[in-house]
Amino acid sequence: MALPGCVRSLRAVLRQVWPLIVLEELGSSFFDTALQMVVLDRSAGTTTDPDNHASSESQQIFITNFHMIFNLIVKFTPIIPALLLARLGDRGWRRLPLIVPLVGYLVPRLVLMLVVIFNLDIRLMYGAGALFGLSGGFAAYWPGVMTLVSLAYAESDRSKGLMLVELLYGMAGLVGSLVSGHLFQLYTSSLRDGIVLLIVSFILAVLSLLHALLLLQVTEVSNRVEEEDETSGLIPPSVYLDRPIQRNLPNISLLFIAAIFYTSSVGGAINVLGAYVLKEPLSWNATQVGYGNAAGCLIFLTSFLGVKVLRPFVSETSLIMIGMLSFTAGIYFMSFVTATYMFYLARSLNLLALIPMPIIRSLLSQQVPKSSCGMTLTTLQVALKFAAAAYIPASTKIYQNTLDWFPGFVFTLSSVFSVLAMIPISIVGCRTQEEDRYEAIQGD
Repeated sequence: MALPGCVRSLRAVLRQVWPLIVLEELGSSFFDTALQMVVLDRSAGTTTDPDNHASSESQQIFITNFHMIFNLIVKFTPIIPALLLARLGDRGWRRLPLIVPLVGYLVPRLVLMLVVIFNLDIRLMYGAGALFGLSGGFAAYWPGVMTLVSLAYAESDRSKGLMLVELLYGMAGLVGSLVSGHLFQLYTSSLRDGIVLLIVSFILAVLSLLHALLLLQVTEVSNRVEEEDETSGLIPPSVYLDRPIQRNLPNISLLFIAAIFYTSSVGGAINVLGAYVLKEPLSWNATQVGYGNAAGCLIFLTSFLGVKVLRPFVSETSLIMIGMLSFTAGIYFMSFVTATYMFYLARSLNLLALIPMPIIRSLLSQQVPKSSCGMTLTTLQVALKFAAAAYIPASTKIYQNTLDWFPGFVFTLSSVFSVLAMIPISIVGCRTQEEDRYEAIQGD
């Protein structure tokens, strides 16, 4: 009797979105390490200058320029496809914002394998990034995941559900990052460095797609369904209380501003962090890169635990402020890192840095009807893509121009933007308290 129960439980888990999150992030963490190390390898051939300092600076410029162009392509080409997929998702096709991007995830992995095997030009990855973006990319995939989870949880538990998504995402990234550096170095006389890692990454991407196609079960919610259920009385009154009747535009605007400032702060720092650890005095190898990425993924766990511990005692806006302060402290310390142990000390200050964005998405989902949740979260993701147009090239050029006198200046600048993001969140907190007091008076 116990075995059928276990089988039913396993089947129920496999039909949820959680396995998809784990499989996709494992594959992505493998791909990220492989791309970082392949670019480093190709940068070694960009200079023949015998001067070590000039050679190192030339490599840094090559690496940062590549990542700047690649990231801009990956972030901007998905904008229109992501909006179209979100629209279709809100009309009831909840799988599409997941399935189509997962097809796109196969392209960069396949192209990078060809680049390594046949020693092709690394700039072919620009085209792979464009094809990936046309599938909707992360801009469609991640809001699609967040929408499914948001619709599955009541307002009071929604932030916990979204933080659980971040936890699984982070833990998969942690395991993938720890393993990726070792897999990258596996090779035989017939295989180059990184091929094994890329093959595993490609297989995981295929498994993610198959899960979304064959196993994932979703509950479609659309405007038409909600209207029919309301008029027919099929939805109990308690459910009506779980979504606002009208959009709260001031709160939505403030949350968008906070998200843009904070993402610009985090994105600008992370954009150059990969190159920063490859240069002297750190000069990391593939294994150390994997461990460093794992340290970043561990923050998903500590942020999740932070929400679990602090949520009963503080409001959601206070949680966001705490997370922003955590990132500010850690990234400011990163400005002065000159040794590997100092890097991990700086990362330890970021223990709660991943709290803000899931809570912001949770608050946003509470400001609109459920049938508009997918479009709202995707619009936020698109707004963050436009912000990337500023912070990716800006952080890259600032880093390149300060290599000689203060390589960590871009991290100091990121800490300033993180502080600025706290201002609109403070206003949202004040507005929420006033609205709660008004509702309490109305209730009395």
